[in-house]
Amino acid sequence: MPLRVTSAPVSGIRKNRKPATSRPRASPFAAHARRKPSAPPSSGIFKISSEQNEYEQGPLPDLGPSRYIPETAPVTDVVEALQYIRNSMFEDLPRRAGMNSTRIAEVLNFRRSLPPLASVAHVHTLLEAPTKVEKEIMELVRAGRVRRLIVPGRGNDAAGLGDCLVLSEEWDRLVLDSPALEAPLKEKFLALLGRIGNTCAIPGAAFSPPECMALVRAGFLVSSSSLAKGSSSLASLPILPTTSTTPASASRSGAFPPNEVGANPRSSSTTATLFLSLPNTGPYLRLLSAGRSHLLSLLKRSSSNEVPVYLLRDRWDGAVESEKSFSVAKRVRGEFAGILPGRTKKYKELYGMNFRWVLEEALGAGLVEIFDTGSVGPGVRCL
Repeated sequence: MPLRVTSAPVSGIRKNRKPATSRPRASPFAAHARRKPSAPPSSGIFKISSEQNEYEQGPLPDLGPSRYIPETAPVTDVVEALQYIRNSMFEDLPRRAGMNSTRIAEVLNFRRSLPPLASVAHVHTLLEAPTKVEKEIMELVRAGRVRRLIVPGRGNDAAGLGDCLVLSEEWDRLVLDSPALEAPLKEKFLALLGRIGNTCAIPGAAFSPPECMALVRAGFLVSSSSLAKGSSSLASLPILPTTSTTPASASRSGAFPPNEVGANPRSSSTTATLFLSLPNTGPYLRLLSAGRSHLLSLLKRSSSNEVPVYLLRDRWDGAVESEKSFSVAKRVRGEFAGILPGRTKKYKELYGMNFRWVLEEALGAGLVEIFDTGSVGPGVRCL
């Protein structure tokens, strides 16, 4: 029998003499990187930057002028065009505007205070028939349905802001609803508008000094001293008749026979010259000019000064959240879906001006042109 060197085995608990190596337990979240919930994913940033730089390689293909605006405009005549321009200037406030109640009230009140003006260039853009449109405008002016308002010093060409049209019924409504004028003065002013026809200049002798001051303060008249020197002359003033037996043809054209006025129609050149106006015409023209400038600045971000219309619209609207299904799903998950509209320049400075409206204005003024690309829809080019 072999001899045992050691003692017989003893039953019991045996301790492991080797030291146990302590291994930390792996966390189930160790494989996921930590990031802020408000930060957009890096892949989204790359996608946006690549989409914006897609058309930076060179100019877009040009297949000729595009009739995108006149073909999609829901108008057929000048009156419909004036109503469309008036109603489509601003977009409706979104449900999540990102503005407090005070700012929302300020935006809505500013929109409501603007005059119902429409530039002649904008009307030509919508209808795209210059001879027919100008003939229709002259017929409407002679019939008294439309009044033409010329703002001296703002330019009378296509790129200018001073040649505008107003529906006569809307002009009369502004006069009747004005709280700054008394009822007799309203009737006298409306009667004068029907007598002068297509002219915008009124001699100061047509009203008494208190009446002139009331009309100037209400915004329906402006004095010649507030305009640029040399913008008009006394030769443009109408000769108002002293009787009410003026022929209809003479009252429409704004020219009256000299025998109805007296022997000295132009003897006094010291009478102040007054021009027709509408309340808040200045803020309207400044807003229109700011909208044109902002559109051109967005267009000039591209090296070739031309982009597709849809990309220019995205730049105009800004990286705002929308009510589309994927944007709503991102908001539900707590992900970044875009900034609120109230934080963009479109609402901060332009009060929610519609992209298509300002594009039509810039196109009519000759600042941009729209051409057909054949692949990515109509394109816009800065001139």
